[in-house]
Amino acid sequence: DRVRREHRARLESARDAMLRERLHDLEDLENRLLRQLAGDNGNGREAPAGSILVASRIGPAELLEYRDADLAGIALEEAGAGSHAAIVARAMGVPAVGALAGLVTRVEDGDLMIIDGEGGTVHIRPEGEVISNFQARLALSEQTQVELARLKDEPAITRDGVEIDLYINAGLSFDLDHLDEVGAKGVGLFRTEFQFMASETMPGLDEQASFYKSVIDRAGDRPVTFRTIDLGGDKIAPFMGRREREENPALGWRALRMALDHPFFFRRQLRAMIRASRGKTLRLMFPMVTTVEEFEAARRLLDSEMEWAVKFGRDLPNRLQVGAMVETPSLAFSIDSLKGKADFLSIGTNDLMQFFFAADRDNARLAGRYDLLSRPALRLLQKVRQRADEAEIPITVCGEAAGRPLEALGLIAIGYRKLSMQASRIAPAKLLIRSVDLGELAPRVQGLLQTGEPAIRNAMLSIANELGLKI
Repeated sequence: DRVRREHRARLESARDAMLRERLHDLEDLENRLLRQLAGDNGNGREAPAGSILVASRIGPAELLEYRDADLAGIALEEAGAGSHAAIVARAMGVPAVGALAGLVTRVEDGDLMIIDGEGGTVHIRPEGEVISNFQARLALSEQTQVELARLKDEPAITRDGVEIDLYINAGLSFDLDHLDEVGAKGVGLFRTEFQFMASETMPGLDEQASFYKSVIDRAGDRPVTFRTIDLGGDKIAPFMGRREREENPALGWRALRMALDHPFFFRRQLRAMIRASRGKTLRLMFPMVTTVEEFEAARRLLDSEMEWAVKFGRDLPNRLQVGAMVETPSLAFSIDSLKGKADFLSIGTNDLMQFFFAADRDNARLAGRYDLLSRPALRLLQKVRQRADEAEIPITVCGEAAGRPLEALGLIAIGYRKLSMQASRIAPAKLLIRSVDLGELAPRVQGLLQTGEPAIRNAMLSIANELGLKI
């Protein structure tokens, strides 16, 4: 414990920003080592059912160890709502709240806690009135969910007849169970890196192919869009070993950049996807594409794997669709160059907004400071959509923002017709869409984009209230 404290103190006081950012990686390693030394080879499955996990910080890989536990919530001193740890938690169906400074010192093992994932708050050792209020809210929420469940077979069509296609974001095999539950059109984003982050060794070709096939089979006739491996930054697989220091990991060697530098590793995944999709549609997209040249390089590797399969008499997918994630401003302004090259595009609002605002999504101090519902951000997203339309490339929004009611209204008002979100957000989004007249909403939102006021969230909320929409 003394050594841990010394290492932590050194990293926290380091002038090197990269060293400070990698503190959670060291803690992941320390926690694993301590469990081994204590003779504990288990994982989060041993946590009591209904537990709330409290920690200073936790890495996505360590959090995935709790994927089979029946956690009631996760509360962290660090990490904001847009962090990868928070995204993994939501993928596990567990409410998570971050940026809770000093939490660990205030909580003891066995304390009663209430976690409010919607409001972003926790209550430590709550008393009677707080418990009663929360139980009432929970009962109302359960009643609302029953009512929303009736919409699962209904289309997401606005009152004036505009259909919005709703898809789920997924990353774990059991996420596919939600497709029927919520009536989604398919999987708009399947995060393949979760399989790697949960494995102590690099998954082999057969293991990957079997996993992807199970995902495709469980989706039935609905499309699944696989995102090729997106590791690096704070998403580190246990088998990756020692990495070079980086001053700015989020801007560094990650995602497609890493994949192109390790073609054997990347080609194995592409080959596994091809094998898993025999006789079916293979729909995949490359993450963190910065230049058209990167997309073309990745496409060449994919084409060579298709040629390899033909050469050795392997069955092929009956259809291949290849897309790119729009997560960098540079690609947002290069969409015209993807015409005839990309079959579809998908906007990752989490990273795109991070780079647009130059604000680290994992920095709790910046949480909530920069808003997608601002004139600059919405005008950028509208321009991206317009350029995709001009290039005749279908485009989807698959970031966390797509599942938030007010943001979803903003997105459909500026022309987006495909949204992908957490499965639990599908029904509320469908209810909202079916309540809105886009012919009334869109002109008013467009009017906000012409004003001189940068922040428009409150104005959007006022418009929603005036139109009788429940947010």
